[in-house]
Amino acid sequence: MLTLDDIRVSLAGHTVLRGVSFTLPQGATTVLVGRNGAGKTTTLRTIMGLVPLGGGRLTLDGTDLAAQPDHARAGLGIGYAPEDRRMIPAFSVEDNLLLPAVALKMPAGISAERLAMVYELMPELTELKNRPGGSLSGGQGKMVALGRALMVATRAILLDEPFQGLAPALALNYARTLAKVRDARGDLALLVTESSPQLLAGVADRALKIERGEVSETTLDALGH
Repeated sequence: MLTLDDIRVSLAGHTVLRGVSFTLPQGATTVLVGRNGAGKTTTLRTIMGLVPLGGGRLTLDGTDLAAQPDHARAGLGIGYAPEDRRMIPAFSVEDNLLLPAVALKMPAGISAERLAMVYELMPELTELKNRPGGSLSGGQGKMVALGRALMVATRAILLDEPFQGLAPALALNYARTLAKVRDARGDLALLVTESSPQLLAGVADRALKIERGEVSETTLDALGH
């Protein structure tokens, strides 16, 4: 279980997160809803160690994440798909998928098993695996970013604004893929940030709202409106 307890973060002298507290239970999909600038991305980046923690406690199954360097978070089983995808354009799709496995020096057998799992959940990536990352559409790139996060995710997966910029048909396909991931990977805690989360109404188990750096519970019914 990933737990945020009274998390506080300031960037460039401005308070961004104000005592954020919530848990991500195993097997549940949580949506973090908020306007642009509300603190959604900062919340995910804080979990991944990409911004400094100003106060509070951040733990994964009792492990103090604040004591771990940022590059160790993936090794602890947290997959992260940032909003901008961050692919290497000259690498093939498969090489981009395998990047975290290489970085973590994952045994070849485990890496192959996880890559097969990614292709099973997202068969469209099998067709794209030899294409260079720089040739993909925005929707295809989002799928690769999700697959790359799944390569390392054994405990939690964090998705930042996965629907942003997608055409309606592609967004619907992505939502269906998320439902497949949720159903197939009951060992994972999923956290998805969104400004307009209507497509997640049928995927999410619970919803949180972030406003001015403070998080509160909201209802799943609110996602459909």
